[in-house]
Amino acid sequence: MRVLIVNTSEKTGGAAVAAHRLMEALNNYGVKSKMLVRDKQSDDLSVVGLPKSPLLRWHFLWERLVIFFHLRFSRKHLFEIDIANAGTDITRLPEFKEADIIHLHWVNQGMLSLKDIQKILRSGKPVVWTMHDIWAATAICHYTRGCNNFKTRCCQCTMLPSKGNNDLSARVWHQKERIQDGYTVFFVACSRWLEGMAKQSALLKGHKITNIPNAIDSRVFRPMDKIQARESLGLPVDKQVILFVSQKVTDERKGVSFFIEAIQRMTAENPVMAEQTVIAILGGHSEDVVAQLALPTFPLGYVSDEKTIVTVYNAADVFVTPSLEDNLPNTIMEAMACGVPSVGFNVGGIPEEIDHKKNGYVAAYRDAHDLASGIQWVLREADAGELRSQCLRKVAHCYSQSAVALRYVEVYNQALAMKHYKL
Repeated sequence: MRVLIVNTSEKTGGAAVAAHRLMEALNNYGVKSKMLVRDKQSDDLSVVGLPKSPLLRWHFLWERLVIFFHLRFSRKHLFEIDIANAGTDITRLPEFKEADIIHLHWVNQGMLSLKDIQKILRSGKPVVWTMHDIWAATAICHYTRGCNNFKTRCCQCTMLPSKGNNDLSARVWHQKERIQDGYTVFFVACSRWLEGMAKQSALLKGHKITNIPNAIDSRVFRPMDKIQARESLGLPVDKQVILFVSQKVTDERKGVSFFIEAIQRMTAENPVMAEQTVIAILGGHSEDVVAQLALPTFPLGYVSDEKTIVTVYNAADVFVTPSLEDNLPNTIMEAMACGVPSVGFNVGGIPEEIDHKKNGYVAAYRDAHDLASGIQWVLREADAGELRSQCLRKVAHCYSQSAVALRYVEVYNQALAMKHYKL
């Protein structure tokens, strides 16, 4: 069995990280797999970049320009919408031709157009599509923000300034309907929450939908000496460290405003903690929020080196992820694999990873006071050794490479048996 994993980027973004880890897990399990990407960032022979062409950049720019026009030249929502109007035909590539399974992941921002996806479906090869967000089940958005139109038909999109029954979302919805008509795609959501959302989509009616979590290599993400980790990062060794991680710290969806409020509440209620606790922030624009936090804060910036990221997790006593909408964050399982408990809101796939008061704390949604309570519970009330053990146990049982690879192989076999036929 040969699997071709298709993703826009090799390493940038949660979907890229998850797709790359799955490729490694499959290869370690004995399944030959390669990764096809637009943005190749390493010399890994298992990862193939699209043929060099000025069109690759133009595909991205053309899509943004069209969206910008429909947003009436406003940048608001410019990168929250994808219409897949430009991309590369991968069916001609040797990697595509030799594959038995085509496994799509996050293929937006000029990687594949809807017409390119249609060509993949028409090739007759079985298609598995891992959903890292809701885009495959909606017209143009990656997160619905409470909109339920996708359950019947996308139109009158709240992200568009011009709302009508034939707006951009309605037209893209009809395109998606046409290209999938008569084909069976095996959709895999990374969480039970996203699986439930996908099954409500009128667009995916008749397709196979299941859920499999992302994999993590516990040989890489593992516990190490906390003092050594802090010394290497320049963090104080005699304080408790709260960690916040986001690719872009100021991204509204990642909930940094709730984190700021929770820290303010926590220090106001427990002045002693202000003397005993510091914050480390990993991610782009981390320095932008330092002045708003009520504790000494160490902005670590954006880091792509995996060893450094592991060191950062190991330096922390608690990882706080107040995302307002998320699928199955890699960051939580990364922290847990390093023995670090997490605190997050009860939303998306987060409560599937965090078992409340067993390996972390699940706070009431958008409740900064409860978020603060969760941080305090981890740092001052819970048994640190037991939390650590529960974190490592959860990762070994649910997110190990072998466990995830085995579940995907089952899906691949189902797809091969069906032979991805035209109805």
